[in-house]
Amino acid sequence: MKGLKKQIDKIKPNFEEGGKLSKLHSVFDGFYTFLFTPNETSKSGVHIHDSNDSKRAMITVVIALLPCCLFGMWNIGLQHFMAVGDPSRNFFSLFFYGFFAVLPMILTSYIVGLGIEFIVAQIRGHEIQEGFLVSGLIIPMICPVDTPCWMLAVAVAFAVIFAKEIFGGTGYNFLNVALVTRAFLFFSYPSKMSGDSVFVSLGGQPAVDGFSGATPLGQVASSGITQVTDTLGNVLSNTDIFLGLYPGSWGETSTLCILIGLAYLLLTGVGNWRIVLSGVLGGLAMALVAYNWQTPLYPCTYLNPLTQISLGGFMFAIVFMATDPVTACRTHIGQYIYGALIGIIAILIRCYNAGYPEGAMLAVLLMNCFAPLIDYCVVNLNIRKRMRRMTVRNF
Repeated sequence: MKGLKKQIDKIKPNFEEGGKLSKLHSVFDGFYTFLFTPNETSKSGVHIHDSNDSKRAMITVVIALLPCCLFGMWNIGLQHFMAVGDPSRNFFSLFFYGFFAVLPMILTSYIVGLGIEFIVAQIRGHEIQEGFLVSGLIIPMICPVDTPCWMLAVAVAFAVIFAKEIFGGTGYNFLNVALVTRAFLFFSYPSKMSGDSVFVSLGGQPAVDGFSGATPLGQVASSGITQVTDTLGNVLSNTDIFLGLYPGSWGETSTLCILIGLAYLLLTGVGNWRIVLSGVLGGLAMALVAYNWQTPLYPCTYLNPLTQISLGGFMFAIVFMATDPVTACRTHIGQYIYGALIGIIAILIRCYNAGYPEGAMLAVLLMNCFAPLIDYCVVNLNIRKRMRRMTVRNF
């Protein structure tokens, strides 16, 4: 790496101000800072330096996503070969089938998203931020494996331009970019994202008799069944649900892998335990209310609270998207309120809106809009409390 750095340092002056390639300074700086930690320090003023910069934080989240990503690839292969009647394949056959199925999605997400960010940064003369390193991986993970790449490219371009760059780029967006991408796909191409469409890539092969490509939540909402089943109609055990052995958006089904990623985020100090804790408790509370007032009109109310939070994208949204530091609340009390409302609204939508059996996306996006208001109310409440204390002391 030292040799590579020396070679890059030799051509670096060409991209500085006055160099013949100075117009590409932002692009060069983006690649340079991605490969190496900058060693420049401020030349004036007093600054406090923290080793946990944005690049380190983003890479930490990417590492935390890897268990879900790798399991999702294997699960794609498992669901595929179950659907075509050949479930006896070995681990590597299942994994590499899923790997090559999702690789075009991951490449499309990064190429389109980073391409737009590079172009905008170059036009503005700004540094290229690392935020899309996380969004670029989350986006394909929360989409069905059979989502066409052209469709994904359009959605990513829309989200990066209209939910991020138009507001000033990384740190200025008030909506989660990955969820805006999914929302664009859901409302523009509902047959691909509704949850009752094919969420298993068959690769052109015929499915076995009794096959259903709907997600478990989609089956419950559309057919009125009160038990969660896999693609072949077999009832899923609590262990199967916890491990994520069912079809869905490929990166968000395994609660076990999500918890492993959460543990890593908390150990490294990057994760926000307040939002996660309050989000899970809010979801459990709403699920318990729905479970105690079951009705055939809303079949999802028959699911017990633990099944509710383990199925679909609830836990993934709480851990990896609700905790986005840019779009979430900043005050501690606000984070508790923000997380609890996300959990409550997600289960509320899931149970009482049969047309949309997965409510986590809309819950997080809705609370993204209210996060500044929650912080504003919390801060002003603290100010009023302090003013009353000062008034009492003066008298």
